[in-house]
Amino acid sequence: MNPRYDVLVIGAGVVGCSVARELSRYRLSIGVLEKGPDVCMETSSRNSAVLHAGYNNKTGSLMAKFCVEGNRTFDQAAKELDIPYRRTGKLVVGFTDEDREKLEGLKEQGERNGIEGIKIVERDFIDRKAPYVGGNFAMWSPTTAILSPFQFTFGMAENAASNGARFFFDSEVTGITHGHFHGSSFVPDFPAQAGEKSSEAASGAYDPDGGYLVETKSGQFFCRWVINCAGLGSDKISSMLGIDEYTLYPCRGEYFILDKNLSHMLPLPAYPVPNIKTGGLGIHLTPTLDGNIMVGPSTEYIDSREDYSATQAVMDMLIEDGGRIFPYLKRESFIRNFAGIRPKLAPPGVGGFHDFVIERRDSLAPHAVNLVGIESPGLTSAVPIAHEVIRLMKEVETLTENPDFNPIRRRIVTFRDKSPEEQARLIAENPDYGDIICRCETITKAEVLAAIRGPLGAKTVTGVKYRCRAMMGRCQGGYCQPKITELLMEEKGIRPEDLTYERRGSYLFTGEVREK
Repeated sequence: MNPRYDVLVIGAGVVGCSVARELSRYRLSIGVLEKGPDVCMETSSRNSAVLHAGYNNKTGSLMAKFCVEGNRTFDQAAKELDIPYRRTGKLVVGFTDEDREKLEGLKEQGERNGIEGIKIVERDFIDRKAPYVGGNFAMWSPTTAILSPFQFTFGMAENAASNGARFFFDSEVTGITHGHFHGSSFVPDFPAQAGEKSSEAASGAYDPDGGYLVETKSGQFFCRWVINCAGLGSDKISSMLGIDEYTLYPCRGEYFILDKNLSHMLPLPAYPVPNIKTGGLGIHLTPTLDGNIMVGPSTEYIDSREDYSATQAVMDMLIEDGGRIFPYLKRESFIRNFAGIRPKLAPPGVGGFHDFVIERRDSLAPHAVNLVGIESPGLTSAVPIAHEVIRLMKEVETLTENPDFNPIRRRIVTFRDKSPEEQARLIAENPDYGDIICRCETITKAEVLAAIRGPLGAKTVTGVKYRCRAMMGRCQGGYCQPKITELLMEEKGIRPEDLTYERRGSYLFTGEVREK
Protein backbone atom coordinates (compact mmCIF):
# COMPACT_ATOMS: atom_id res chain seq x y z
CA MET A 1 0.00 0.00 0.00
CA ASN A 2 1.16 3.56 -0.69
CA PRO A 3 2.44 5.62 2.24
CA ARG A 4 -0.16 6.53 4.84
CA TYR A 5 -0.19 10.08 6.22
CA ASP A 6 -1.80 11.47 9.29
CA VAL A 7 -2.89 14.52 7.32
CA LEU A 8 -3.16 15.39 3.64
CA VAL A 9 -3.50 19.08 2.80
CA ILE A 10 -5.01 19.64 -0.64
CA GLY A 11 -3.68 22.84 -2.20
CA ALA A 12 -0.35 24.66 -1.87
CA GLY A 13 -1.44 28.26 -1.97
CA VAL A 14 -0.76 30.57 0.95
CA VAL A 15 -3.53 29.04 3.07
CA GLY A 16 -2.55 25.43 2.35
CA CYS A 17 1.12 26.17 3.05
CA SER A 18 0.22 28.02 6.26
CA VAL A 19 -1.88 25.04 7.38
CA ALA A 20 0.99 22.66 6.56
CA ARG A 21 3.39 24.78 8.58
CA GLU A 22 1.03 24.94 11.55
CA LEU A 23 0.50 21.15 11.39
CA SER A 24 4.28 20.62 11.42
CA ARG A 25 4.31 21.96 14.99
CA TYR A 26 2.85 18.58 15.97
CA ARG A 27 3.93 14.97 15.72
CA LEU A 28 2.11 14.28 12.48
CA SER A 29 3.07 12.90 9.10
CA ILE A 30 1.95 15.55 6.62
CA GLY A 31 1.54 15.46 2.85
CA VAL A 32 0.61 18.43 0.66
CA LEU A 33 -1.03 17.72 -2.71
CA GLU A 34 -0.81 20.45 -5.34
CA LYS A 35 -2.21 20.15 -8.86
CA GLY A 36 0.36 22.57 -10.29
CA PRO A 37 4.16 22.22 -10.58
CA ASP A 38 4.91 24.59 -7.67
CA VAL A 39 3.47 26.36 -4.66
CA CYS A 40 1.82 29.78 -5.07
CA MET A 41 0.42 29.07 -8.53
CA GLU A 42 -3.04 30.65 -8.51
CA THR A 43 -4.79 33.29 -6.38
CA SER A 44 -1.91 33.50 -3.89
CA SER A 45 0.45 34.86 -6.56
CA ARG A 46 -2.05 37.06 -8.40
CA ASN A 47 -3.34 39.70 -6.02
CA SER A 48 -2.65 43.22 -4.77
CA ALA A 49 -0.05 42.07 -2.21
CA VAL A 50 -1.68 44.03 0.61
CA LEU A 51 -1.91 43.15 4.29
CA HIS A 52 -5.41 44.44 4.94
CA ALA A 53 -6.62 46.04 8.16
CA GLY A 54 -10.11 44.46 8.15
CA TYR A 55 -12.53 47.39 7.93
CA ASN A 56 -14.12 46.13 4.68
CA ASN A 57 -15.44 42.94 6.24
CA LYS A 58 -18.80 42.58 7.99
CA THR A 59 -18.58 42.70 11.76
CA GLY A 60 -18.80 39.24 13.28
CA SER A 61 -17.74 37.44 10.09
CA LEU A 62 -14.80 35.07 9.86
CA MET A 63 -13.36 37.43 7.24
CA ALA A 64 -13.31 40.30 9.72
CA LYS A 65 -12.08 38.23 12.66
CA PHE A 66 -9.21 36.55 10.84
CA CYS A 67 -8.20 39.61 8.81
CA VAL A 68 -7.83 41.78 11.92
CA GLU A 69 -5.98 39.00 13.73
CA GLY A 70 -3.73 38.31 10.75
CA ASN A 71 -2.76 41.96 10.48
CA ARG A 72 -2.02 42.28 14.21
CA THR A 73 0.08 39.13 14.43
CA PHE A 74 1.89 39.31 11.09
CA ASP A 75 5.06 40.79 12.56
CA GLN A 76 5.91 37.54 14.33
CA ALA A 77 5.42 35.37 11.22
CA ALA A 78 7.45 37.83 9.14
CA LYS A 79 10.30 37.76 11.66
CA GLU A 80 10.40 33.96 11.83
CA LEU A 81 10.12 33.38 8.09
CA ASP A 82 12.14 36.37 6.86
CA ILE A 83 9.21 37.82 4.91
CA PRO A 84 9.76 41.38 3.65
CA TYR A 85 6.91 43.82 4.26
CA ARG A 86 6.33 47.49 5.08
CA ARG A 87 3.50 49.11 7.06
CA THR A 88 2.82 52.00 4.75
CA GLY A 89 -0.73 52.76 5.77
CA LYS A 90 -3.48 53.18 3.17
CA LEU A 91 -5.71 55.96 1.86
CA VAL A 92 -9.28 55.28 0.71
CA VAL A 93 -10.01 58.45 -1.22
CA GLY A 94 -13.33 60.14 -1.83
CA PHE A 95 -14.63 62.97 -3.99
CA THR A 96 -18.35 63.48 -3.23
CA ASP A 97 -20.66 63.84 -0.25
CA GLU A 98 -21.90 60.30 -0.96
CA ASP A 99 -18.29 59.06 -0.80
CA ARG A 100 -17.81 60.74 2.57
CA GLU A 101 -20.94 59.08 3.95
CA LYS A 102 -19.70 55.66 2.79
CA LEU A 103 -16.27 56.26 4.32
CA GLU A 104 -17.87 57.18 7.64
CA GLY A 105 -19.70 53.84 7.49
CA LEU A 106 -16.45 51.99 6.72
CA LYS A 107 -14.73 53.73 9.62
CA GLU A 108 -17.50 52.73 12.02
CA GLN A 109 -17.40 49.13 10.80
CA GLY A 110 -13.62 49.04 11.21
CA GLU A 111 -13.91 50.33 14.77
CA ARG A 112 -16.49 47.65 15.56
CA ASN A 113 -14.03 45.10 14.17
CA GLY A 114 -11.41 46.29 16.63
CA ILE A 115 -9.16 48.30 14.30
CA GLU A 116 -7.30 51.17 15.92
CA GLY A 117 -6.21 54.42 14.37
CA ILE A 118 -8.54 54.66 11.37
CA LYS A 119 -9.90 58.14 10.76
CA ILE A 120 -11.38 60.46 8.15
CA VAL A 121 -8.77 62.95 6.90
CA GLU A 122 -8.87 65.98 4.65
CA ARG A 123 -6.84 67.06 1.63
CA ASP A 124 -3.99 68.50 3.68
CA PHE A 125 -3.37 65.07 5.24
CA ILE A 126 -3.33 63.45 1.78
CA ASP A 127 -0.82 66.06 0.63
CA ARG A 128 1.52 65.15 3.49
CA LYS A 129 1.27 61.40 2.96
CA ALA A 130 0.88 61.07 -0.82
CA PRO A 131 0.67 64.42 -2.63
CA TYR A 132 0.26 62.89 -6.09
CA VAL A 133 -2.88 60.97 -5.08
CA GLY A 134 -6.24 62.47 -6.06
CA GLY A 135 -9.30 62.93 -3.87
CA ASN A 136 -10.82 65.64 -1.70
CA PHE A 137 -10.67 63.62 1.51
CA ALA A 138 -9.94 60.05 2.56
CA MET A 139 -10.10 57.39 5.23
CA TRP A 140 -6.68 56.69 6.70
CA SER A 141 -5.81 53.09 7.68
CA PRO A 142 -2.44 53.21 9.48
CA THR A 143 -1.92 49.45 9.97
CA THR A 144 -2.25 48.43 6.31
CA ALA A 145 0.98 47.02 4.88
CA ILE A 146 2.47 45.88 1.58
CA LEU A 147 4.30 42.57 1.33
CA SER A 148 5.56 39.91 -1.03
CA PRO A 149 2.86 37.24 -1.45
CA PHE A 150 5.48 35.00 -3.06
CA GLN A 151 7.84 35.18 -0.08
CA PHE A 152 4.94 34.73 2.32
CA THR A 153 3.83 31.53 0.60
CA PHE A 154 7.35 30.21 0.00
CA GLY A 155 8.28 30.99 3.59
CA MET A 156 5.38 28.93 4.91
CA ALA A 157 6.01 26.08 2.46
CA GLU A 158 9.77 25.89 2.97
CA ASN A 159 9.44 25.99 6.74
CA ALA A 160 6.78 23.28 6.66
CA ALA A 161 9.05 21.15 4.45
CA SER A 162 12.05 21.66 6.72
CA ASN A 163 9.87 20.43 9.60
CA GLY A 164 8.88 17.24 7.82
CA ALA A 165 5.95 18.04 5.54
CA ARG A 166 6.20 16.43 2.08
CA PHE A 167 5.00 18.25 -1.02
CA PHE A 168 3.68 16.43 -4.08
CA PHE A 169 3.31 18.54 -7.21
CA ASP A 170 1.40 17.77 -10.40
CA SER A 171 -0.94 15.82 -8.12
CA GLU A 172 -4.44 17.01 -8.95
CA VAL A 173 -7.01 15.20 -6.80
CA THR A 174 -9.52 13.16 -8.81
CA GLY A 175 -11.36 11.25 -6.10
CA ILE A 176 -11.70 10.81 -2.34
CA THR A 177 -13.11 7.70 -0.67
CA HIS A 178 -13.67 7.17 3.04
CA GLY A 179 -13.02 3.78 4.58
CA HIS A 180 -11.13 1.92 7.27
CA PHE A 181 -7.64 0.59 7.65
CA HIS A 182 -7.28 -3.07 8.55
CA GLY A 183 -3.59 -3.73 8.95
CA SER A 184 -2.00 -2.87 5.61
CA SER A 185 -5.34 -2.91 3.78
CA PHE A 186 -7.84 -0.13 3.14
CA VAL A 187 -11.49 -1.14 2.98
CA PRO A 188 -13.91 1.48 1.56
CA ASP A 189 -17.16 2.19 3.31
CA PHE A 190 -20.16 0.76 1.53
CA PRO A 191 -21.56 2.36 -0.41
CA ALA A 192 -18.13 3.84 -1.16
CA GLN A 193 -19.37 7.41 -1.17
CA ALA A 194 -18.16 10.19 1.06
CA GLY A 195 -21.31 11.48 2.66
CA GLU A 196 -22.74 7.98 3.26
CA LYS A 197 -20.80 6.82 6.27
CA SER A 198 -21.32 4.11 8.77
CA SER A 199 -23.14 5.08 11.96
CA GLU A 200 -19.78 4.88 13.72
CA ALA A 201 -18.25 7.44 11.38
CA ALA A 202 -21.34 9.61 11.34
CA SER A 203 -21.19 10.04 15.10
CA GLY A 204 -18.09 12.17 14.70
CA ALA A 205 -16.29 10.19 17.36
CA TYR A 206 -12.57 9.68 17.02
CA ASP A 207 -11.96 6.58 14.95
CA PRO A 208 -8.25 5.67 14.77
CA ASP A 209 -8.88 3.17 11.99
CA GLY A 210 -10.91 5.51 9.80
CA GLY A 211 -9.38 7.40 6.95
CA TYR A 212 -9.32 8.30 3.30
CA LEU A 213 -8.05 7.05 -0.01
CA VAL A 214 -7.16 10.15 -2.05
CA GLU A 215 -6.66 9.51 -5.75
CA THR A 216 -4.60 11.92 -7.84
CA LYS A 217 -3.22 12.14 -11.35
CA SER A 218 0.15 11.11 -9.93
CA GLY A 219 -0.97 8.19 -7.77
CA GLN A 220 -2.87 7.18 -4.63
CA PHE A 221 -2.45 8.53 -1.11
CA PHE A 222 -3.90 7.35 2.21
CA CYS A 223 -4.53 9.47 5.28
CA ARG A 224 -6.53 9.88 8.47
CA TRP A 225 -7.34 13.58 7.94
CA VAL A 226 -8.09 15.63 4.82
CA ILE A 227 -7.76 19.42 4.86
CA ASN A 228 -9.39 21.07 1.84
CA CYS A 229 -7.35 24.18 0.92
CA ALA A 230 -7.85 23.84 -2.83
CA GLY A 231 -8.78 27.47 -3.54
CA LEU A 232 -10.40 27.67 -6.96
CA GLY A 233 -11.08 23.94 -6.79
CA SER A 234 -12.27 23.81 -3.18
CA ASP A 235 -15.94 23.34 -4.08
CA LYS A 236 -15.02 20.28 -6.17
CA ILE A 237 -12.95 18.80 -3.33
CA SER A 238 -15.83 19.55 -0.98
CA SER A 239 -18.15 17.55 -3.23
CA MET A 240 -15.68 14.64 -3.26
CA LEU A 241 -15.90 14.69 0.54
CA GLY A 242 -19.68 14.44 0.29
CA ILE A 243 -20.34 18.11 1.09
CA ASP A 244 -21.87 19.14 -2.21
CA GLU A 245 -23.75 22.34 -1.31
CA TYR A 246 -21.12 24.83 -2.50
CA THR A 247 -20.52 26.37 -5.91
CA LEU A 248 -17.67 28.72 -6.63
CA TYR A 249 -17.93 31.47 -9.24
CA PRO A 250 -14.59 32.42 -10.79
CA CYS A 251 -14.13 36.18 -10.89
CA ARG A 252 -11.21 37.53 -12.92
CA GLY A 253 -9.30 40.64 -11.99
CA GLU A 254 -6.79 42.19 -14.40
CA TYR A 255 -3.79 44.29 -13.35
CA PHE A 256 -1.11 46.41 -14.94
CA ILE A 257 2.35 46.95 -13.53
CA LEU A 258 4.04 50.33 -13.87
CA ASP A 259 7.75 50.95 -14.28
CA LYS A 260 9.81 52.08 -11.30
CA ASN A 261 10.21 55.59 -12.70
CA LEU A 262 6.93 56.47 -10.93
CA SER A 263 7.77 54.81 -7.61
CA HIS A 264 8.49 58.10 -5.80
CA MET A 265 4.98 59.31 -6.57
CA LEU A 266 3.05 56.59 -4.70
CA PRO A 267 4.47 55.60 -1.30
CA LEU A 268 1.33 53.77 -0.12
CA PRO A 269 -1.80 52.00 -1.42
CA ALA A 270 -4.55 54.31 -2.65
CA TYR A 271 -8.06 52.88 -2.98
CA PRO A 272 -11.42 54.25 -4.14
CA VAL A 273 -14.56 54.10 -2.04
CA PRO A 274 -15.68 50.49 -2.59
CA ASN A 275 -18.92 49.58 -4.32
CA ILE A 276 -20.45 46.80 -2.21
CA LYS A 277 -22.37 45.44 -5.22
CA THR A 278 -19.18 44.44 -7.07
CA GLY A 279 -17.00 41.45 -6.36
CA GLY A 280 -13.95 43.48 -5.39
CA LEU A 281 -12.67 46.67 -3.75
CA GLY A 282 -12.48 48.81 -6.89
CA ILE A 283 -9.57 49.82 -9.11
CA HIS A 284 -6.73 50.78 -6.78
CA LEU A 285 -3.03 51.48 -6.97
CA THR A 286 -0.52 49.69 -4.79
CA PRO A 287 3.25 50.16 -4.60
CA THR A 288 5.30 47.00 -4.43
CA LEU A 289 8.22 46.47 -2.09
CA ASP A 290 10.53 46.59 -5.10
CA GLY A 291 9.39 49.97 -6.43
CA ASN A 292 6.77 49.15 -9.06
CA ILE A 293 3.12 50.19 -8.91
CA MET A 294 0.21 47.81 -9.55
CA VAL A 295 -3.03 49.14 -11.03
CA GLY A 296 -6.19 47.03 -10.67
CA PRO A 297 -7.91 44.73 -10.34
CA SER A 298 -10.97 44.72 -12.54
CA THR A 299 -13.94 42.57 -11.57
CA GLU A 300 -15.42 40.20 -14.13
CA TYR A 301 -17.25 36.96 -13.50
CA ILE A 302 -16.12 34.37 -16.04
CA ASP A 303 -16.98 30.77 -16.92
CA SER A 304 -13.50 29.25 -16.87
CA ARG A 305 -11.30 28.82 -13.80
CA GLU A 306 -8.20 28.89 -15.99
CA ASP A 307 -8.85 31.94 -18.17
CA TYR A 308 -6.06 34.36 -17.22
CA SER A 309 -6.35 36.45 -20.37
CA ALA A 310 -5.94 40.23 -20.31
CA THR A 311 -7.83 42.53 -22.66
CA GLN A 312 -7.53 45.93 -24.29
CA ALA A 313 -10.96 46.97 -23.00
CA VAL A 314 -9.90 46.37 -19.40
CA MET A 315 -6.61 48.16 -20.02
CA ASP A 316 -8.55 51.26 -21.10
CA MET A 317 -10.83 50.98 -18.07
CA LEU A 318 -7.89 50.65 -15.67
CA ILE A 319 -6.35 53.81 -17.10
CA GLU A 320 -9.61 55.74 -16.75
CA ASP A 321 -10.59 54.56 -13.26
CA GLY A 322 -7.07 54.42 -11.89
CA GLY A 323 -6.40 57.89 -13.26
CA ARG A 324 -9.04 59.37 -10.95
CA ILE A 325 -6.97 58.28 -7.96
CA PHE A 326 -3.56 58.73 -9.55
CA PRO A 327 -3.72 61.37 -12.32
CA TYR A 328 -0.14 60.69 -13.42
CA LEU A 329 -0.99 57.26 -14.83
CA LYS A 330 0.60 56.91 -18.29
CA ARG A 331 0.41 54.14 -20.87
CA GLU A 332 4.14 54.41 -21.56
CA SER A 333 4.83 53.43 -17.95
CA PHE A 334 3.08 50.05 -18.30
CA ILE A 335 5.54 47.16 -18.43
CA ARG A 336 3.30 44.13 -17.91
CA ASN A 337 -0.27 43.02 -17.39
CA PHE A 338 -1.60 39.92 -15.66
CA ALA A 339 -4.82 38.52 -14.25
CA GLY A 340 -5.88 36.65 -11.15
CA ILE A 341 -9.05 34.73 -10.40
CA ARG A 342 -11.00 34.97 -7.14
CA PRO A 343 -12.85 31.87 -5.88
CA LYS A 344 -16.11 33.63 -4.98
CA LEU A 345 -19.09 32.11 -3.22
CA ALA A 346 -21.12 35.24 -3.98
CA PRO A 347 -22.72 34.62 -7.41
CA PRO A 348 -22.98 37.06 -10.33
CA GLY A 349 -25.82 39.50 -9.85
CA VAL A 350 -25.33 39.42 -6.08
CA GLY A 351 -21.71 40.50 -5.86
CA GLY A 352 -20.04 41.53 -2.66
CA PHE A 353 -18.36 39.02 -0.41
CA HIS A 354 -19.62 35.76 1.04
CA ASP A 355 -17.99 34.82 4.31
CA PHE A 356 -15.25 32.18 4.49
CA VAL A 357 -16.43 28.60 4.95
CA ILE A 358 -14.19 26.80 7.47
CA GLU A 359 -15.94 23.78 8.88
CA ARG A 360 -15.87 20.22 10.13
CA ARG A 361 -18.89 18.19 9.01
CA ASP A 362 -18.42 14.91 10.84
CA SER A 363 -21.70 13.35 9.67
CA LEU A 364 -20.59 13.67 6.06
CA ALA A 365 -16.79 13.76 6.18
CA PRO A 366 -15.30 12.65 9.51
CA HIS A 367 -11.77 13.87 10.15
CA ALA A 368 -11.86 16.47 7.40
CA VAL A 369 -11.66 20.25 7.60
CA ASN A 370 -13.38 21.94 4.68
CA LEU A 371 -12.27 25.41 3.53
CA VAL A 372 -14.30 26.93 0.68
CA GLY A 373 -14.41 30.43 -0.80
CA ILE A 374 -11.18 31.73 0.72
CA GLU A 375 -10.73 34.93 -1.26
CA SER A 376 -9.57 38.39 -0.17
CA PRO A 377 -8.55 38.90 2.61
CA GLY A 378 -7.25 35.31 2.48
CA LEU A 379 -3.61 36.43 2.23
CA THR A 380 -3.88 38.50 5.42
CA SER A 381 -5.95 35.80 7.14
CA ALA A 382 -3.79 32.79 6.24
CA VAL A 383 -2.13 32.25 9.63
CA PRO A 384 -5.32 32.67 11.72
CA ILE A 385 -7.11 30.33 9.30
CA ALA A 386 -4.39 27.74 9.94
CA HIS A 387 -4.91 28.18 13.69
CA GLU A 388 -8.63 27.59 13.20
CA VAL A 389 -7.94 24.35 11.31
CA ILE A 390 -5.84 23.12 14.21
CA ARG A 391 -8.54 24.12 16.68
CA LEU A 392 -11.16 22.12 14.79
CA MET A 393 -8.88 19.09 14.68
CA LYS A 394 -8.19 19.33 18.41
CA GLU A 395 -11.90 19.12 19.14
CA VAL A 396 -11.80 15.42 18.21
CA GLU A 397 -8.16 14.43 18.50
CA THR A 398 -5.31 15.13 20.90
CA LEU A 399 -2.30 16.52 19.05
CA THR A 400 1.17 16.11 20.52
CA GLU A 401 3.64 18.95 20.01
CA ASN A 402 6.72 18.33 17.90
CA PRO A 403 9.73 19.10 20.15
CA ASP A 404 11.96 19.44 17.08
CA PHE A 405 9.85 22.10 15.36
CA ASN A 406 12.01 24.98 14.14
CA PRO A 407 10.05 28.13 13.20
CA ILE A 408 12.96 29.84 11.41
CA ARG A 409 13.39 30.12 7.63
CA ARG A 410 15.71 32.42 5.72
CA ARG A 411 15.02 33.67 2.21
CA ILE A 412 17.46 33.99 -0.65
CA VAL A 413 20.13 36.65 -0.14
CA THR A 414 19.29 39.79 -2.12
CA PHE A 415 22.55 41.10 -3.55
CA ARG A 416 21.14 44.43 -4.76
CA ASP A 417 20.16 45.47 -1.22
CA LYS A 418 23.65 45.04 0.20
CA SER A 419 26.25 47.72 0.76
CA PRO A 420 29.30 47.78 -1.56
CA GLU A 421 31.35 46.22 1.24
CA GLU A 422 28.84 43.42 1.76
CA GLN A 423 28.61 42.82 -1.98
CA ALA A 424 32.39 42.53 -2.21
CA ARG A 425 32.37 40.02 0.66
CA LEU A 426 29.65 37.93 -1.02
CA ILE A 427 31.59 37.86 -4.30
CA ALA A 428 34.76 36.84 -2.49
CA GLU A 429 32.88 33.97 -0.82
CA ASN A 430 31.02 32.95 -3.99
CA PRO A 431 32.06 34.34 -7.42
CA ASP A 432 28.53 33.66 -8.75
CA TYR A 433 27.45 36.82 -6.92
CA GLY A 434 29.64 38.71 -9.34
CA ASP A 435 27.74 37.39 -12.37
CA ILE A 436 24.67 39.60 -12.94
CA ILE A 437 22.00 37.60 -14.78
CA CYS A 438 19.06 40.02 -14.57
CA ARG A 439 20.42 43.52 -15.11
CA CYS A 440 17.10 45.33 -14.67
CA GLU A 441 16.77 44.05 -11.10
CA THR A 442 20.45 43.29 -10.36
CA ILE A 443 19.81 39.60 -9.75
CA THR A 444 22.96 37.46 -9.68
CA LYS A 445 23.69 33.94 -10.84
CA ALA A 446 24.03 32.93 -7.17
CA GLU A 447 20.44 34.05 -6.49
CA VAL A 448 19.05 32.25 -9.53
CA LEU A 449 20.85 29.07 -8.51
CA ALA A 450 19.55 29.44 -4.96
CA ALA A 451 16.02 29.66 -6.36
CA ILE A 452 16.57 26.44 -8.30
CA ARG A 453 18.54 24.51 -5.67
CA GLY A 454 16.75 25.67 -2.51
CA PRO A 455 14.01 23.95 -0.52
CA LEU A 456 11.18 23.09 -2.90
CA GLY A 457 13.39 24.57 -5.65
CA ALA A 458 11.95 26.05 -8.83
CA LYS A 459 11.32 23.83 -11.83
CA THR A 460 9.73 26.47 -14.06
CA VAL A 461 10.73 29.89 -15.32
CA THR A 462 8.00 31.53 -13.26
CA GLY A 463 9.17 29.58 -10.21
CA VAL A 464 12.57 31.27 -10.50
CA LYS A 465 10.95 34.68 -11.02
CA TYR A 466 8.76 34.41 -7.92
CA ARG A 467 11.63 33.27 -5.70
CA CYS A 468 14.30 35.82 -6.58
CA ARG A 469 12.58 38.49 -8.76
CA ALA A 470 14.63 37.83 -11.89
CA MET A 471 12.69 38.85 -15.05
CA MET A 472 10.46 41.30 -13.16
CA GLY A 473 12.18 44.45 -14.41
CA ARG A 474 11.60 46.78 -17.35
CA CYS A 475 12.55 44.24 -20.03
CA GLN A 476 10.46 41.46 -18.42
CA GLY A 477 13.06 38.80 -19.10
CA GLY A 478 13.93 39.93 -22.61
CA TYR A 479 17.65 39.67 -21.89
CA CYS A 480 17.95 37.31 -18.92
CA GLN A 481 15.34 34.64 -19.61
CA PRO A 482 17.51 32.66 -22.08
CA LYS A 483 20.28 32.35 -19.48
CA ILE A 484 17.78 31.43 -16.76
CA THR A 485 16.23 28.70 -18.91
CA GLU A 486 19.73 27.36 -19.57
CA LEU A 487 20.48 27.21 -15.84
CA LEU A 488 17.14 25.52 -15.16
CA MET A 489 17.78 22.82 -17.73
CA GLU A 490 21.34 22.24 -16.47
CA GLU A 491 20.42 22.10 -12.79
CA LYS A 492 17.23 20.06 -13.10
CA GLY A 493 18.21 17.88 -16.05
CA ILE A 494 15.18 19.10 -18.01
CA ARG A 495 15.07 18.57 -21.76
CA PRO A 496 14.36 21.76 -23.74
CA GLU A 497 11.07 20.40 -25.04
CA ASP A 498 9.93 19.65 -21.46
CA LEU A 499 10.74 23.05 -19.97
CA THR A 500 7.66 25.07 -19.03
CA TYR A 501 7.13 28.75 -18.34
CA GLU A 502 4.52 28.28 -15.59
CA ARG A 503 1.70 25.74 -15.89
CA ARG A 504 1.37 22.38 -17.55
CA GLY A 505 1.48 22.86 -21.28
CA SER A 506 3.25 26.25 -21.21
CA TYR A 507 6.24 24.92 -23.12
CA LEU A 508 8.96 27.32 -24.21
CA PHE A 509 10.48 25.20 -26.96
CA THR A 510 8.84 23.08 -29.62
CA GLY A 511 11.82 21.88 -31.64
CA GLU A 512 15.14 22.75 -33.23
CA VAL A 513 15.43 26.03 -35.12
CA ARG A 514 17.81 24.42 -37.59
CA GLU A 515 19.17 20.98 -38.22
CA LYS A 516 22.44 20.20 -36.49
